[in-house]
Amino acid sequence: MAEKKLTVVIVSYNVRDYLVQCIDSVRKAIEGLDGEIVVVDNCSKDDTVSYLQTHYPEVRLIANQENVGFSRANNQAIRQSKSEYVLLLNPDTFVYKNTISSCLDFLDAHPEAGVAGVRMLTSEGVPAPESRRAVPTPWVAMLKMLGFTRRYYMSKLPWDEPCQIEVISGAYCMLRRKALDQIGLLDEDYFMYGEDIDLSYRMLRGGWQNWYLPYDIIHYKGKSTQKSSFRYVHVFYQAMLIFFRKHYGHLIFLLSIPIQTAIYFRALLALLQMMGRQLRRFVNPRRNYDEKDYT
Repeated sequence: MAEKKLTVVIVSYNVRDYLVQCIDSVRKAIEGLDGEIVVVDNCSKDDTVSYLQTHYPEVRLIANQENVGFSRANNQAIRQSKSEYVLLLNPDTFVYKNTISSCLDFLDAHPEAGVAGVRMLTSEGVPAPESRRAVPTPWVAMLKMLGFTRRYYMSKLPWDEPCQIEVISGAYCMLRRKALDQIGLLDEDYFMYGEDIDLSYRMLRGGWQNWYLPYDIIHYKGKSTQKSSFRYVHVFYQAMLIFFRKHYGHLIFLLSIPIQTAIYFRALLALLQMMGRQLRRFVNPRRNYDEKDYT
């Protein structure tokens, strides 16, 4: 397999319509570039695989027979590629035409940069705070759980210029192959969530720089996962616990109880939210709710 400039990896699970929109945007964004698109489907129950085979024969497809999780699926594609850069991209994103090429130009000009993220916009066109994050040290994580999020989301940074940050979102994560070869691939202990934090932290510890770049994508956050579901609450906070055990193991006895408490507290909130939605449906059954869970 000849080496390419860029491999775009998209992991998909039951989101065919969003995936198709994402692929179409990426195809336009990599026109003229030496790039390829790889989709790893985690055993979707819809017709994603057959649809891609019929309508997108140029997309390299890895069709798993089970849902192996986000980290393992991305690693499958990374291992099967030989590109200088790898872009990990969520299927519920839309990439602006010049975003990918601008990121590549920046990374080419900054060899000390191991990974780059971008300005993620919500469907309303508002910059999402998750575009720039700090490493969730015990102190930062505790502040976030208490509702003080300015440090975690690095809110003091400007939105319209490149900045060094600590954590790159896995929704759009452009990685230098040389850096990956040094620090290793995504940690497969993380089934879903937390793997981007772990990877970004290892980049910093490996001496690489993590950059936020003011180039745009739209991230339809919440369309590929249901943030108020019990599964999200459990998986997300368990991922935090994995991170703390791995990187702050000497403090785990102090951390495990408050984190487990946070899991049950958020689960209770999710239960109350779902009960509230059910009540609103009963009172006003004609109201349209988009509650589909794609996880």
